[in-house]
Amino acid sequence: MLTNSFRARVAAAATALLAGGLLTGPAHACPADGSPADACPATAEADPAGRKQVERLDRGLISVRSGSGNLVSWRLLAGDPRNVAFNVYRGATKLTGTPLTTSTNYLDSGAPADASYTVRAVVDGVEEPASPASLAFPGGYRDVPIQPPSNAYGAGDAGVGDLDGDGRYEFVLKWEPNNAKDNSQSGTTDVVLIDAYRLDGTRLWRIDLGRNIRAGAHYTQFQVYDYDGDGRAEVAMKTADGTRDGRGAVIGNASADHRNSSGYVLAGPEFLTVFDGRTGAAVSTVNYEPPRGNVASWGDNYGNRVDRFLAGTAYLDGARPSLIMARGYYTRAVVVAWDFRDGRLVRRWTFDSNTSGNGGYAGQGNHALTVGDVDGDGRDEIVYGAAAIDDDGRGLWTTGLGHGDAAHLGDLDPSRPGLEYFKVSEDTAKPASWFADARTGQRLWTTAAGGDNGRGVSGDIWAGSPGAESWSAVDTSLRDTRGAAIGREPSSSNFLVWWDGDPVRELLDQTRVDKYGTGGETRLLTGSGVRAVNGTKATPSLSADLFGDWREEVVWPTSDNTALRVYATGHQTDRRIPTLMHDTQYRTAIAWQNTAYNQPPHPSFFLGDGMATPPWPDVHYAG
Repeated sequence: MLTNSFRARVAAAATALLAGGLLTGPAHACPADGSPADACPATAEADPAGRKQVERLDRGLISVRSGSGNLVSWRLLAGDPRNVAFNVYRGATKLTGTPLTTSTNYLDSGAPADASYTVRAVVDGVEEPASPASLAFPGGYRDVPIQPPSNAYGAGDAGVGDLDGDGRYEFVLKWEPNNAKDNSQSGTTDVVLIDAYRLDGTRLWRIDLGRNIRAGAHYTQFQVYDYDGDGRAEVAMKTADGTRDGRGAVIGNASADHRNSSGYVLAGPEFLTVFDGRTGAAVSTVNYEPPRGNVASWGDNYGNRVDRFLAGTAYLDGARPSLIMARGYYTRAVVVAWDFRDGRLVRRWTFDSNTSGNGGYAGQGNHALTVGDVDGDGRDEIVYGAAAIDDDGRGLWTTGLGHGDAAHLGDLDPSRPGLEYFKVSEDTAKPASWFADARTGQRLWTTAAGGDNGRGVSGDIWAGSPGAESWSAVDTSLRDTRGAAIGREPSSSNFLVWWDGDPVRELLDQTRVDKYGTGGETRLLTGSGVRAVNGTKATPSLSADLFGDWREEVVWPTSDNTALRVYATGHQTDRRIPTLMHDTQYRTAIAWQNTAYNQPPHPSFFLGDGMATPPWPDVHYAG
């Protein structure tokens, strides 16, 4: 039962929001004492040792049908002792005579498809309690039911986070209307909807972004992450007059319509909102930074370049995640960092290419960004196309090579210290692709100018050369870490996935997974009854290490938009690697993967043929 004092606090908070014009309808405030439990809990304390905050995940145990048996697979967690071993149980029957120490998967040959499994960690000879029961992937996949708004919508990009703090991921899904537009195209669109689903298909909430948020790949970039460290993820995105949160409350003016005759939204207030991951309630709403100002100052006068948005998540202080929201990349580029603490958004810093001394950073952005500790100081930088922004919001480097569609940041050349960066370019007078030291932006090799290079990939897809191989749409060669042509270009230049048992990565394109070979590709998976998203980009809704061991799952919507179909590998592996989701560079990459032109994730360490023992994540659990 609510006390009168609590009612007064809620009323006061609602009055303040109403006075500011940000909220109409039912109010959901964050009382100072943190009650009730589902309102807005106080921010958890940072780790005294300064370690990075990560999610407290369960074992993620799955059972994938593999031939006539089941591949049982589970997470090795950052919080596990390094000498942890595991016993595997089918029902009450222990299957492992000796606890497993070299991998986190087990093939139960001849087992029935509907068998249920648990695993128990063994530490110093003592068996710990059982994990939650396995999730079954009969036929190699598991469907998460979803609820299409109508036939006028298709399931699009997805993100994941532990929205309710139970150690399991929930999906956050963007519904894109069929009349969505590229920024260069005029026309009115239907509203964008954002849903959250448990793995059993329970819909937690639906956010309606309203008529004043246009639909298209460049408008709504949403982040799913536990920003305040309470053990439950929030959801953040740009909002506007008429956005309706997951509880029905309206942000701003419910009746405002700022669309012009061409369908663009070039007037009216713009907001940034953090939503509670459990309820979808708007928790904190601030003015979006930067404001659009003079539309023409962004590069055109009809609304194309002004509404190019990017988003990400970065550990700017080396310990806790910050929200990154950005506007513009063809001309002016503005990157803004936000902290979400104690129930409110606070701006950390703003980088603006219009600021004196930053002119070289204008026009360098891509259709996506990437995040990592490029200078080795323990704090993340934002690599923004052909430029990098330091953790303190100052420019770190810029190559001046301009805009492009694809980029990859990782330990691509393990023979060199630190991270490397591979990027393709659009300028016909500049290198079509280049490979650089991520600390300084110094180019290590380039390819000749070749027009608008719309695709580019870098990853270790072939054990025949050390480190990552790189290739792009206008280059006919596969190149090694020195830029030398070493063989046939792969048949696709889109996404990557770790799928079979070795650490060499596979090709992910459309609705298939292929293994590269010098004589051609070998098909490992063809998705059934599913479709790719994002038009010609042909990406999955999401690909990430969502369950089981360190290999990645692939998530496509079914052709009828009634489920997210999650495919998991049925191949055994002899590798024992902590879950990639506890490597913060990889985890933040999963957060920004849905941004504009989706790019595959890379961890902070080299994962490929001849790899060293992977580092144990030096992190602490949120909440």
